[in-house]
Amino acid sequence: MKLSTLLRREAIVVPMQNTDKKLVIEELLDAALATGQILDRAKALQSLLDRENLGSTGLEKGLAIPHARTSAADGIVMALGVAPEGIDFQAADGGLSHLFFLLLASDALTGTYVQILALIARLNQQADFRQKMLAATTPEEIIAVIRKTEE
Repeated sequence: MKLSTLLRREAIVVPMQNTDKKLVIEELLDAALATGQILDRAKALQSLLDRENLGSTGLEKGLAIPHARTSAADGIVMALGVAPEGIDFQAADGGLSHLFFLLLASDALTGTYVQILALIARLNQQADFRQKMLAATTPEEIIAVIRKTEE
């Protein structure tokens, strides 16, 4: 499984416009709407916020993965945002978040959902990947960086 095949150009936001946590999630969700795979925006948003209330999805090394399983998604839906200046997303390491992978999955896809979360976390462990993602200024550049890293 490759992120580059799951992520659509229209669902990439570079650079992110919002800095408030809830608005960041909404900005990414609105980008994901462009895929046509969000069946109910309000329900998808509530699922994401409910998951976020359990504990921040801001991880370490500048990565945040707001995610949820929900019947408001048709299959696997991804959006990606890049915030070169960083956003306070209450990350586990106390740092700012720069890369935001929003992930929604229909309830039946638990295994795939967990695999994608792990794949994103593994990619982000590579300093070169993080640097190139932050330097990218277009959705096409973002996808190229992901493809190159997945080779």
